[in-house]
Amino acid sequence: MIIAGETSGDLHGARLVKAMRDRNHSLFFCGVGGSALKAVGVRVLVDISELAVVGFTEVFAKLPTILKRLADVKKLLKVLKPDLLILIDFPEFNLNVAAAAKKIGIPVLYYISPQVWAWRPRRVRRIGKRVDHMAVILPFEEHFYRNHHVPVTYVGHPLLDSGLPDVNEILNAKADAAPVIGLLPGSRESEIIRHIPVMVETATILSKRYRDIKFLLSHAPAVRREQLEDIVTRCHPDADIEIVSTEVEHVFKQCDLVVAASGTVTLQAAIYGMPMVIIYKVSALSYWLGRALVRVNHIGLVNLIAGQEIVPELIQHEASADNIAAKVGEILDDVAGRRDMQRRLVKIRDVLGGSGASRRVADIALEML
Repeated sequence: MIIAGETSGDLHGARLVKAMRDRNHSLFFCGVGGSALKAVGVRVLVDISELAVVGFTEVFAKLPTILKRLADVKKLLKVLKPDLLILIDFPEFNLNVAAAAKKIGIPVLYYISPQVWAWRPRRVRRIGKRVDHMAVILPFEEHFYRNHHVPVTYVGHPLLDSGLPDVNEILNAKADAAPVIGLLPGSRESEIIRHIPVMVETATILSKRYRDIKFLLSHAPAVRREQLEDIVTRCHPDADIEIVSTEVEHVFKQCDLVVAASGTVTLQAAIYGMPMVIIYKVSALSYWLGRALVRVNHIGLVNLIAGQEIVPELIQHEASADNIAAKVGEILDDVAGRRDMQRRLVKIRDVLGGSGASRRVADIALEML
């Protein structure tokens, strides 16, 4: 059984399933996931669209559905008694499932760690009791778990498993044509609702400043395209905004810069050497609770891994259309600074362990089986 509760986990889980099946064709997979896991033959019993949510207060709206699906998955564990439970990120749900699995003797592999090093570090004790092995994707996570005596392997980042653009192509990309800006609002419903309006307003401001500027709004697989179209229409944009339903890598290839909701997509952008402005908005209560609990200086994965601010972050009230437009303008107007940002971004590849993460996790999973 495999459980991925978000779009990025769905993609990484699909790569893992494929790597495991390359070694053992007889494996059967079922669980929680989305279109990527379905595409590789996993029998998806609960779709991620029912579960994806972020923020302390935002979760309450979906709590009845989440609790019902959690109960369903626990019942399924008892009935199926899978030989291995693979959990991918999605900690509040997955750690509950892990506890149920341990009670009935099902081994648990956790792939892509909860960010316990950033907030609520005491959760590592629960992880140690409920998880048999951690497969972590960020270099500093291995040291963290070893210090807490949790079995762990650093496997590298699965984003490097797909083909990467040549660094010289990135640094020699177009700079003289009309700018194209990517808008990456996120893949959860709450992210879509909070981020698209401010992104559309930002686009309107920039359209008055830059002639022929164009915007590509990325449509995540877990989101209904009609929902994006409806929100954009209601915002009455005075800008050229095209909704793009292809993979986000295609957006990177067409853009000079992206405005991205904090998350895995910012690391994808960094790997592609894509200049960016990171934003994030949640409810006021979620924000203040988060400020009290978070123990790191940056929210963006790019800046966290680099240990410094490579790209600007605009969080909560700072993520206004005026502020975002100003940061985008600074980067667009400073060609030399943009090139320097690109060079620093592509260096992130060097600390992510190289390609082969999915294969390394598959080796661990098959050994546990």
